Amino acid sequence: MDTKWLEDFVSLAETRSFSRSAQLRHVTQPAFSRRIQALEAWAGVDLVDRSFYPTRLTPAGSTFLAQAIEILGNLQATRNMMRSHQVAGQDMIEFALPHSLAFSFFPHWLMDLRRSFGELNCRLNALNVHDAVMQLTEGNCDLLIAYHHPSQPLQLDPERYEMLSLGHETVAAYAKAGRDGRPLFQLPGAPGHSVPFLSYAAGAYLGRMVELIAKASPVPLKFDVIYETDMAEGLKAMALEGHGLAFLPASSVKQDLQAGRLVRASAEGQYELTMELRIYRERPELARRAKPVAKALWAYLTAH
Repeated sequence: MDTKWLEDFVSLAETRSFSRSAQLRHVTQPAFSRRIQALEAWAGVDLVDRSFYPTRLTPAGSTFLAQAIEILGNLQATRNMMRSHQVAGQDMIEFALPHSLAFSFFPHWLMDLRRSFGELNCRLNALNVHDAVMQLTEGNCDLLIAYHHPSQPLQLDPERYEMLSLGHETVAAYAKAGRDGRPLFQLPGAPGHSVPFLSYAAGAYLGRMVELIAKASPVPLKFDVIYETDMAEGLKAMALEGHGLAFLPASSVKQDLQAGRLVRASAEGQYELTMELRIYRERPELARRAKPVAKALWAYLTAH
């Protein structure tokens, strides 16, 4: 196994074009095709359905895509953790974020921040919520960005840690759009029938938010769980292929909604939940990491 094969596969899933992905990966198309074939040989199944244009994934490929994204994310997180054992540069801010925020919220937030605050060198650790919080409490990052909901507060001592609000994020139900533009799956679903459901793994923070949404439903929801992972991006990839309905953060589906690939799977305002986005740091008088640039950024965020 070569990790480049996984990166190639994720690129192909995004572009649905061998030629375009070959350009983006800076290899010739024949070389790119051989690498995809090598990955399929390693997996022992066909991952790409070459009988369609644009190229699409086989059911096995759709399942493998979510795992490939997770594997690459875990490898990057492990690499970052190893680097954190070294003394970090005083001009480098280290962030810890849950996977869903790292993929959707953080890139746009950082771009806006650089326009107003100025150039900013940063290192990102993308982890599950528990491990992201541990990065802060163990002194392995400067700032933590995470979701907050009153029913599931982070266990951070306010005497030691302070926070600022960065806005809000809404989780709602989405499904692939059919030819008529309507969702392939809807809530609450037809009476007596189960809805194919793409679920968060047990213990995932967003999974607990989905449980709250389901409990607040005026009618019992019948879900047929056909796939689960703790990564929102993995669920989105499966939803885009039409496997089922998924609850996803609004920031992660913005472009897919605009392109008509995904649509709301319920009426506006129904089957949704809004969370706060918060940024945390160790209080300066107690901080084990006191970088001037991190202090300057916090002061800027406080003022804005």
